Amino acid sequence: MPMNKNNEFEKLFLAPYAMNSSDSRGRQHPEAEHAYRSCYQRDRDRIIHSAAFRRLEYKTQVFVNHEGDYYRTRLTHSIEVSQIARTIACALNLNMDLTEAIALAHDLGHTPFGHSGEEVLNELMIKVGGFNHNLQGLRVVDFLEERYPEFPGLNLSWEVREGIVKHSSVFDEAGQLKEFYPDRMPTLETQVVDMADEIAYDNHDLDDGLTSGLIKETDLEDLEIWQKINRTINQKYAKINHNCRKYLIIRGLINLQVTDLIAHTQDEISRLKIKKCADVYKISSKVVDFSSKVKELRKPLRHFLMDRLYHHYRVVRMSTKAKRFIRELFTEYLKRPAQMPSEIQCRIPQVGLKRVVCDYIAGMTDRYALDEYKKLFNPYEKV
Repeated sequence: MPMNKNNEFEKLFLAPYAMNSSDSRGRQHPEAEHAYRSCYQRDRDRIIHSAAFRRLEYKTQVFVNHEGDYYRTRLTHSIEVSQIARTIACALNLNMDLTEAIALAHDLGHTPFGHSGEEVLNELMIKVGGFNHNLQGLRVVDFLEERYPEFPGLNLSWEVREGIVKHSSVFDEAGQLKEFYPDRMPTLETQVVDMADEIAYDNHDLDDGLTSGLIKETDLEDLEIWQKINRTINQKYAKINHNCRKYLIIRGLINLQVTDLIAHTQDEISRLKIKKCADVYKISSKVVDFSSKVKELRKPLRHFLMDRLYHHYRVVRMSTKAKRFIRELFTEYLKRPAQMPSEIQCRIPQVGLKRVVCDYIAGMTDRYALDEYKKLFNPYEKV
């Protein structure tokens, strides 16, 4: 079998503080190394080919799937996070394959209907461990995906699994397990994905909000970060159509934040004297971060999105309906589990009825959940 050249490439070209695939803690179920792909490349490929990844196409980011074809879904969001994260990882000489795998997997545990689905499942499951989409993502890759006869799940490497569990965002803090050293900072690659996620959803949710008409450009005129980019675009292009100008502004906002993040992180790596991957674990705060100046610029934009988009009455209506759908589905399956497919029911003795119902609903797309709701509660709908 030809020798895998990826390990040699990583040692030659990656920074000493990057996570090398040859230093991986390995997989839960031992496997022989592939001839041409590193362990993180194989992880990325397994994620892309998984059913859970494909289902992200019809899972809500902000706008429910049937609201329109243009809006981001969990799938397009994950791809956008991956693109931004790879750019940052490349600039910092980090492991792009590990970064990409974590980015593509970071939302695998999300429910239908976005964070409203997560909130209601957490309420329904609170007495038996609750629900957290990071931990659910780990369940997906460790247990729920069925693709290999030798083991359950996707059997991903330890570092990708850690990246899923320790992923955090403005909406949640990651649940943490002892296996992943809860008091220890994760790899720089995981930290890059966290920040790429923030950049992606802030700016692309803003884009979708403008496209939907829930946000007007005039609403943004008081935001310094918007003014900064808008002024540059107006000076460079005297005559430009609305859609093109909006795209250029969103692109400018992303570029400003990515550029600042890279420069500040490089300074922090130097200041903290990080020489190897193990040095990152000893630091008590994030290394990959924005400068204080850009943090202050971002704050008003993030508050604006929370107040004017995520709390917009139409988004709240969608969220409220979604919670009602999921709550009623959960209750109905709990009362009559025989209404679930037989391959779902067979897991009940192993993990318990509530967790099986939770797994089943969490894995649904928006439209599958709506179809199930109609089949269960509409007497004229074919089952």
